[in-house]
Amino acid sequence: MKKTRQYSQAELYIRSGLFWLVHFISMVIVVTAVLVCFWLPVNQRYAIGSSWAKMNMHFLRWFCNLDYEIKGKENIPDEASLVVSNHQSTWETLAFQDFLPNQLWVMKKELFRIPIFGWGLALMSPIAIDRSAGKKAIDQIVEQGEQKLNAGRWVIIFPEGTRISPAKKSKYKKGGFIFATRITHPVLPLAHNAGEFWPKHSFIKYPGTITVSIGEAVNALGMEPEEVKEKVEGWIRQELETISDSTRWNR
Repeated sequence: MKKTRQYSQAELYIRSGLFWLVHFISMVIVVTAVLVCFWLPVNQRYAIGSSWAKMNMHFLRWFCNLDYEIKGKENIPDEASLVVSNHQSTWETLAFQDFLPNQLWVMKKELFRIPIFGWGLALMSPIAIDRSAGKKAIDQIVEQGEQKLNAGRWVIIFPEGTRISPAKKSKYKKGGFIFATRITHPVLPLAHNAGEFWPKHSFIKYPGTITVSIGEAVNALGMEPEEVKEKVEGWIRQELETISDSTRWNR
């Protein structure tokens, strides 16, 4: 295995600063392009928008010496799927667009109110939910999600609901698993250790190789939500024990 070069604290700040600079400049350019092309079909708007995420994978390699590897890539189905993943970092919201097909996310409607960035998000046609709606929010996910999957778009769900540091254990919410039991499309479990390299709220991006592990797809139609939750969550947690390194948790 190739040994990762280690940088001084000053080098880490400089390299991360360069990354953030091109990250934001490229975001403004791409979001502007999406807004200008609002009249295009959603798949073409997505292609423009996702180019920013793919650029950032290159920026991370160039400036931060941060790359990723995939285990189980052969498990990715040919048809649109519901992806259930742990959520440790901002990295996965970008990187998934680099190796998974046309996709969208479940997000709160309030994000669309953010000037420029929120408008660009809305044009990606995600699943927008009202979190204050309680149980009705699950119905919103099911109704919108099934339509998107049938249109060939992949749905990404982070059942933890927010980014969780690698050292912490969180609860997986049931909404995504209820959705999983009502669709004929595959449910694809995914685990990664991105939080060890791009920690939550961290300015610094640490060099190394993030591991993404993809499990075997599950057909959850007709199963009980708790059964799907136990199966998928159990696999993700077990896989995290394999790919995680606790020495990187508190840096």
